[in-house]
Amino acid sequence: MYSDLVHALPNVLDFSNFAAVVIGVIAGIVVGAMPGLSATMAISVLVPFTFGLEPLVALGLMAGIYNGAMYGGAIPAVLLRIPGTPAAVATTFDGYPMAQKGEGGYALQVAVVSSAIGGIASAIALMLLAPPLSKVTLLFGPSEVFWVAVFGLASIIFLLGNNVIKGLISACFGVFVSVIGSDPIYGNDRFTFGQLELLDGISIVILLVGLYALPPVIDLLEVPLKTDGVSGSKLGTEPIWRTLPRMGRFWKTWIRSSLIGVWIGILPGAGGSMAAFMSYNEARRTSKTPETWGNGEPEGVAASETANNADTASALIPALTLGIPGTAVAAVMLGGLLIHGLQPGPMLFRENPDIVFGFMWQFLFGAILLIFLGGSLATNSFARLLNLPRPLLGSVIIVLMLIGVYSIHGRMFDVYLMLGFGAIGYIMDKLKFPLPPVVLGLILGGFAEENLRLALRIGRGDWSILFANKTSLLLVALTVSVIVGPIIKRHLASKKDDAKRAGR
Repeated sequence: MYSDLVHALPNVLDFSNFAAVVIGVIAGIVVGAMPGLSATMAISVLVPFTFGLEPLVALGLMAGIYNGAMYGGAIPAVLLRIPGTPAAVATTFDGYPMAQKGEGGYALQVAVVSSAIGGIASAIALMLLAPPLSKVTLLFGPSEVFWVAVFGLASIIFLLGNNVIKGLISACFGVFVSVIGSDPIYGNDRFTFGQLELLDGISIVILLVGLYALPPVIDLLEVPLKTDGVSGSKLGTEPIWRTLPRMGRFWKTWIRSSLIGVWIGILPGAGGSMAAFMSYNEARRTSKTPETWGNGEPEGVAASETANNADTASALIPALTLGIPGTAVAAVMLGGLLIHGLQPGPMLFRENPDIVFGFMWQFLFGAILLIFLGGSLATNSFARLLNLPRPLLGSVIIVLMLIGVYSIHGRMFDVYLMLGFGAIGYIMDKLKFPLPPVVLGLILGGFAEENLRLALRIGRGDWSILFANKTSLLLVALTVSVIVGPIIKRHLASKKDDAKRAGR
């Protein structure tokens, strides 16, 4: 089962593949260090430029960016109390007080070591859990795959965010986009409105860049960031090898937070923010000195950074094996796989073992490289990034977006389409509509349609074939539980609140 994992290692150690991981980690730290930017946006901008690259090189860049950005978010969180990424919010609780006491360098070193440990644990979990799960999914037929797609959509809609209606609308929009183009069976035009450019459907790259890259850039240009002249000379930095012995007391927190992060990462729609908060609260609860937390306790930084990095690779466990991403970044990475002809799901491990297992190794190496690259560069060099002018940064990103999208087919229609999706994404973001269901709707919409129609053709139009075996029934039960569970939970919480008000 794990022999393919060993065979994939030499390919990853090839110079170009390994260099891609190194470049990705450095780029990810830079992106994460800039408040308002995220790994999701960075990978979205990167995807169009990977067309001419080998799949492992492209995936190595993505893995490196993901690992680097998750740590990079700790830099402004510690120095400015502004989380660079949403998952770094919990890092501000103790990281910023440490910086105020002249321990900002130590806080960042705790963050980078903890991030590396969380990332390594996550990559190992991906290596251990994904192969056996893929063996099970190979037994799935068209009806089972259809229900997996439905389960994935339901998971994102009902587990991500508090407003189910908005999640449902977002998913329906994604599914609508997925059916634009030619009918896969009969060849009829669907929702093309006479535009020849839409006959092949809408490229997921155009959607990703528009939805995920443009809105953050607009926000970046709208709201100037006051850095108050952040300088690396104020951090009080020591060589990382001197500070490592002081971190030895965090070993229990590292183990506990890694387990929490891996578990949260596997759950669709949870993400690093939930993992970081759960880990922080649990570490504080078990601490012998909880009164010091919030006033500059380095263990708090260790807890949050370990957990929000431990969900990176583990979020790809359901994404690679079932096509169900655990986070928004995982959803974007599925798009990266698709543009290289790699269909996430049951057949990925059988048809492309070298690439998928090489991708796992790249995640592991990316996490290890954090200590060497982040520990030595982040404290002083990357702190200066916070002083870059916002208009300059935003302009560069917009230019990269336009060039990347135009290079897909060499036509301005794609650029206009990307700008249109960017406007839609900006409005959805302001109205608090979740964006991951749109991406998943586009990815799983066509997948679900194809397998549903195939199952019905096998069953000669009999819909009972969708419920013909235990696996399908189990997936139906899981889908129903995902839909009904949050509704019941909210109802019970509402009754509890009403009872409290009545008691008053």
